[in-house]
Amino acid sequence: MRAPLSWLREYVELPAGVTGRALAAELIAAGLEVETVERAGADITGPLVVGEVLAIEELTGFKKPIRYCRVNVGDANGTGEPQNIVCGATNFAVGDRVVVILPGGVLPGGFQIGARKTYGHLSEGMICSVSELGIGEDHSGILVLPADTPVGADAIELLGLRDDVLDIAVTPDRGYALSIRGLAREAATAYDVPFKDPADVELPPKNGEAYPAGIGDPTACDRFVLREVRGFDPAAKTPMWMQVRLHRAGMRPVSLAVDITNYLMLELGQPLHAFDRGKLTGPIVVRRAAPGEKLETLDHVERTLDPDDILITDESGPISMAGTMGGLATEIDERSADMVIEAAHFDAMGTARMSRRHKLHSEASHRFERGVDRELPLYASYRAVQLLAELGGAEIVPGVTHAEAPVEPVTVTMPAGHPDKVAGVAYGRDAVVRRLEQVGCAVAGDDVLAVTPPSWRPDLTDPNDLAEEVIRLEGYEDIPARAPRPAAGHGLTAHQRLRRRVGRALAGAGYVEALAFPFIADKDLDGLQLPADDARRRTLRLANPLSEQEPLLRTTLLPGLLKVLALNVGRGFGDAALFELGVVFRPRPDAPDRAPRLAVDRGPTAEEIASVEAALPDQPHRVAVVLSGDREPSGWWGGGRPAVWADAIEAARTVAREAGVELAVRADQHAPWHPGRCAALYVGDTLVGHAGELHPRVTKAYGLPPRSCAMELELRRLGGPVSASAPHVSSYPVATQDVALIVDSAVPAAEVEAALRDGAGDLLEAIRLFDVYTGEQAGEGRKSLAYSLRFRAPDRTLTAEEASQARDAAVAAASDRTGAVLRGA
Repeated sequence: MRAPLSWLREYVELPAGVTGRALAAELIAAGLEVETVERAGADITGPLVVGEVLAIEELTGFKKPIRYCRVNVGDANGTGEPQNIVCGATNFAVGDRVVVILPGGVLPGGFQIGARKTYGHLSEGMICSVSELGIGEDHSGILVLPADTPVGADAIELLGLRDDVLDIAVTPDRGYALSIRGLAREAATAYDVPFKDPADVELPPKNGEAYPAGIGDPTACDRFVLREVRGFDPAAKTPMWMQVRLHRAGMRPVSLAVDITNYLMLELGQPLHAFDRGKLTGPIVVRRAAPGEKLETLDHVERTLDPDDILITDESGPISMAGTMGGLATEIDERSADMVIEAAHFDAMGTARMSRRHKLHSEASHRFERGVDRELPLYASYRAVQLLAELGGAEIVPGVTHAEAPVEPVTVTMPAGHPDKVAGVAYGRDAVVRRLEQVGCAVAGDDVLAVTPPSWRPDLTDPNDLAEEVIRLEGYEDIPARAPRPAAGHGLTAHQRLRRRVGRALAGAGYVEALAFPFIADKDLDGLQLPADDARRRTLRLANPLSEQEPLLRTTLLPGLLKVLALNVGRGFGDAALFELGVVFRPRPDAPDRAPRLAVDRGPTAEEIASVEAALPDQPHRVAVVLSGDREPSGWWGGGRPAVWADAIEAARTVAREAGVELAVRADQHAPWHPGRCAALYVGDTLVGHAGELHPRVTKAYGLPPRSCAMELELRRLGGPVSASAPHVSSYPVATQDVALIVDSAVPAAEVEAALRDGAGDLLEAIRLFDVYTGEQAGEGRKSLAYSLRFRAPDRTLTAEEASQARDAAVAAASDRTGAVLRGA
């Protein structure tokens, strides 16, 4: 909403020294969003005066019409002699009053005027058009003023060329601010000065009805007002003061009848529409559209109407889309002399839906969908016919058509101390009542207030809405800044602490956290080489995705991580180790296809909450890592080491240690891992995830280096979080025993290790595989696994016999469970 300061001053007694910028600061403090303050005409300097054309000489021999004019400018030039001015416009004649800028003056845009010789004559100034003066867009001819305009008068003051214009971004809850009336009321409150309501006019007696009309659907319109004028002069021109205000407010002057409706819409906030009386057929009815109805609107587009559209109709059918745009068949044209002026209060939601349905946004719909004052139609329509009579010579037809559906006023009950409680500031009852009355509310009651919001504030429906009005008018800057006080006993949950520990542990192990979008496409799952019946292919599709290329919610963390890894590799960072902690979305087998849509006019019931929860997918937290390139770089210290499947398994063990559990590792075949280098990760009998080297087809699909590795596991399957506790450190010496066992090549080393661990008993402190040998000495189809076993007792020094017995027991257990044979035995 663009609001000229001079227009606001007409209805609010602002102090003389208040500028547009000062007023903007006050309105911003009151909660309005003033985006800019334009100082229109600030760069204009005179002399800029009214002149009278005394003579015109038509110059010939040029490609376009050129006129040499003698113009009387009074005493503005200091001599009283007429000015000689060369002009190319032809829309004025001898005796006309025009705007003249004399040498030394400056027009908008820094265009300086001087005396110069042109077309063979000395031109002493310039005759101006509205576009050159910055008060319009018409540059086809110069501005001709009324014949009674005094010669020599200052045109800057006369035309209001200098003005501050506030450009305000009006939020949807403050529809009243889309008018000079609403903004003037806010300005009067900000400066605590009187406010004159432009809608405060005395209505004439009804004297019967005007053009017949009725409301066919009270849900679409609850007030409909018609007034008539006759004998309007279609040739009447819009006065310059009105053209200037419309231009400053961002609207283009069209014709007097249209300009009057636009002017009053800007001033009062009430959209109006004028019908050509001679083009109407029968009574007017406001109703919803019937199936198959069509209407050609003023923009020359034939629109197929929806049954939910709100229409103004007569016996011929639809003649206007209510509150949005009129129909072409009943428009005001250059011959319209008899008019019907319509002012109404249409349903805000219905208007908004119709506007969006037809992609037809207008100044009228912009206001109706934000809420228009229901009491305005009678007053705005009367002001419209008054201006048509005053400026266009029309005769006001006695009577008014007023169709109305009763609407109960809204009363909000609020404790007088509620704003104090919300803001944490002691305003007191008197301040609360005073501020609410400034807004326009009727207030009754003592400790509990019964507040009736004004008709122009349909957004005030709740005690918190009223509290906000008090707080913003008292001043947001007066609310003290205090740090929030957290309630005692609250903090991170055990699961949150576990996730943080896992993140720190992986970062400490050399991994860098990546945060990928949770959106994927079918091609991402294809790239993982997932079978058609894989549960991870059952995904949720977003109704309104950020990108149509990724409309699905992820069921695994790997696609996002692999794409981040590919991006790093493409930027030259091939040695990468990344991890991500996040949720995946696994639809439940019995879940409905769509979540239920709940009502917004009340809170949900327990059954409705249960139905929503039943439609939600399972959302477990997972952790995943990906590796490529060198895990340990080479340098002067020696050669590096590439990342291998064992590193991915070790990352899983790092996570498991933070959860206080031991992982069992078993060979498996599971996409997207290489079938011969894939490990299933177990805690007891519970499968928690997989780790290993990615399948070559996967690395090719994602553009990754060969032999890239990955791990993914589900945190909740690790069991309930346990409190971290420091391990007991024995002060007694360790006893180390090495064993080399020969087993079949197909026997996993992990099974041998598990058997050794179980057989060694409580004295075993650690076990480490330090050598794997396959060769002639091990035998065909056999391998040798060398383990280092560390034994220690917490309360004594172990004897050699105790360490040997523990070692022998471990070997015996491995022999029984895996067929291991002690090497050299």
